[in-house]
Amino acid sequence: MKLGVIGVGNAGSKIVDSMVEFEQLTNRNLCRHVLVINTARTDLSKPDHVPDDRRILIGDTHQKAKGHGVGGDVDVGAEVAKNDLDEIRRAFDDVEIHEVDAILVAASLGGGTGSGAGPVIINELQKMYDEPVYGLGILPGKYEGGRPALNSARSLQSFVSKTDNFIAFDNDAWRSKEQSVGQGYERMNRELATRIVTLLGAGEYDEATVAENAMDSSDIIRTLDTDGISSIGYASTAVDRKEEGLMSKFRENHEISNGSSAAAKINGLVRRAVNSRLTLPCEVSSADRALIVLSGPPSELSRKGLESAREWIEAEVDTVEVLAGDDPRENATALSAVVLLSNVTKTPRIEAIQ
Repeated sequence: MKLGVIGVGNAGSKIVDSMVEFEQLTNRNLCRHVLVINTARTDLSKPDHVPDDRRILIGDTHQKAKGHGVGGDVDVGAEVAKNDLDEIRRAFDDVEIHEVDAILVAASLGGGTGSGAGPVIINELQKMYDEPVYGLGILPGKYEGGRPALNSARSLQSFVSKTDNFIAFDNDAWRSKEQSVGQGYERMNRELATRIVTLLGAGEYDEATVAENAMDSSDIIRTLDTDGISSIGYASTAVDRKEEGLMSKFRENHEISNGSSAAAKINGLVRRAVNSRLTLPCEVSSADRALIVLSGPPSELSRKGLESAREWIEAEVDTVEVLAGDDPRENATALSAVVLLSNVTKTPRIEAIQ
């Protein structure tokens, strides 16, 4: 899938920056157009991988913002975005929309800029383009205090109603007490970027690779075509790439002849992805649709294993709306499974926020 990616606010900008970094490290070409938007000049300088000309400061002439942020005020965040819509539209002018399959807007629902300006920008994108507009939203942890919780409660409905699908990440579920707040956010950004890029990057193959079970952007769009809120599961295992010559050939022939080892590994990996921490804890059976992407060296991929995993997901989610495909990566050092659960309805954290 080819994406236009927009980060709104400090957290949204950092997530986009982490996505671009992971994309570069794994030789993917997912984020065709990148833009970060903020009301604080200092925060706008923090991304390391977003080009300077793809950073937009809004609200620098606003009486309450003045380039220093909106102080966590949702109403000011929304007002600033509305006042600077012309500047935001101009930033979209050089986006060749025929080059992208969808637009992804990332923001924290706890901050004033993300939760206030985010829905305004999403609404404008929906007017300008026919392509799907997805939200990637961070739910603040309880430890972040009352104001972020209130902001998320106010903005959640706007994000869900204005986007074609809202992918949620719950900070509470991912907080590690052993790390500082800053270190925790960095780790969570990396975890989220890994899942999003592995999922949405499917179908953008290297020239030398051919998928046995083809997955493309239309499969992802179909799975996300449910509105509502979605969650992502992920698991990976290291691949031993040190074997060379006759030993490597023997290993490949052995797996081709019996296939049970590779199939069992894939089936187990998919189950681990669903049963470990999801980006948003939920009851798996409440999902409307699901999608599996298996990414790794072509020699590690197994049609039998993928089909077995798909059948297991069908039983767990209780739906036949389950798609599965390969994302072969010649130079990958790990075999990864990512599972998208679309339109989950039984989500304790969302219920608590509401």
